[in-house]
Amino acid sequence: MAAYFDNAATTPLDPEVLETMLPFMREHFGNPSSIHGHGRKVRAAIENARKTIAHLLNASPAEISFTSGGTEADNYAAFGSIRTLGLRHAITSPLEHHAVLHTLQALEKSGDIKLSYVRHDAQGRLDLAHLEELLAANSRSFVSLMHGNNEIGNLNDIQTIGDICARHEAIFHTDTVQTMGHYRHDVQQLKAHFLVGSAHKFHGPKGVGFLYRRSGVQADSLIHGGSQERNVRAGTENVYGIVGLAKALEIASSHMAEHHRHIQGLKDRFIARLTSEIEDVAFNGCSALADESLYTVLNVSLPASEMTEMLLFNLDINHVSVSGGSACTSGANAGSHVLTALGCDPNRGAIRFSMSKYNTEAEVDFAVEQLAKMYRKVSV
Repeated sequence: MAAYFDNAATTPLDPEVLETMLPFMREHFGNPSSIHGHGRKVRAAIENARKTIAHLLNASPAEISFTSGGTEADNYAAFGSIRTLGLRHAITSPLEHHAVLHTLQALEKSGDIKLSYVRHDAQGRLDLAHLEELLAANSRSFVSLMHGNNEIGNLNDIQTIGDICARHEAIFHTDTVQTMGHYRHDVQQLKAHFLVGSAHKFHGPKGVGFLYRRSGVQADSLIHGGSQERNVRAGTENVYGIVGLAKALEIASSHMAEHHRHIQGLKDRFIARLTSEIEDVAFNGCSALADESLYTVLNVSLPASEMTEMLLFNLDINHVSVSGGSACTSGANAGSHVLTALGCDPNRGAIRFSMSKYNTEAEVDFAVEQLAKMYRKVSV
């Protein structure tokens, strides 16, 4: 058996999505900017995809722009709005994805902004009273706080964050890459100016995503050239990627409750089996708390042993694919800025199991058995 538990990194392509994409790889090859029949047919497919995504977010089609993925969308929201609107202050947290952190740090380094960080507790819960203080002291701020953390799974209350930002007339961007397709987002209820999506996080193709930008919010383009995407993003569109993105989000939205129940059951099984089979196992952040974390992510803290540095390698050779995350700076678990910010013990191993609709209970049991063998608690 082989088990893939790295779905927060990328998910397998849904076969139905592939079938939707294939005609635009084979027959419908026209350039969507061309005015002839071949081009018009492809243009219509792009606009239908835009309408589909807008409908699922309760947005206007004009508020949806297609990108190469979540990173580009995050960059566009930050660079575009900060420079266009002349904002001089930004607020984020040390737990954000590097697509946000590195972008804002680059803007700080260039002198565009002063950057502040919201405090958090040892489990990664944000101090929203501190956010309010920062906004009260800094008018015209750009706020970027993610919905679901890609490493520890923590869910932030973006409804309340949006309300706080609205009170202080701040521009609010939330990285929704990990939650798009897994949770419902109604932009008429959520006071966010920017949301992002990346197709390969919900069983769509790689290399395509989208940005929701609330109507009336100004933000200059990052990529200049042609007039594609209503002058928002130059360059010939990734047509079959866009078509696949819309289909993947449509499928995910149609089966969201069913997938949630299935995956949460797998996560609960992981927690029960790991706790039973491995001594001194713990869970980083809020990832083991069902009401405070993504149902797709479980970040496991394992006792220090001679296996710690080789955890990911040994799981890989035993056909279990996972990601690591540790405050240490060497070996397979190197470089987790999130666990470092939480003050996690660098001597303990950290593994992120992230699940999808395609995973099974048998795969959970197999992965736990392979891990437990390393800790010599299970005889197989």
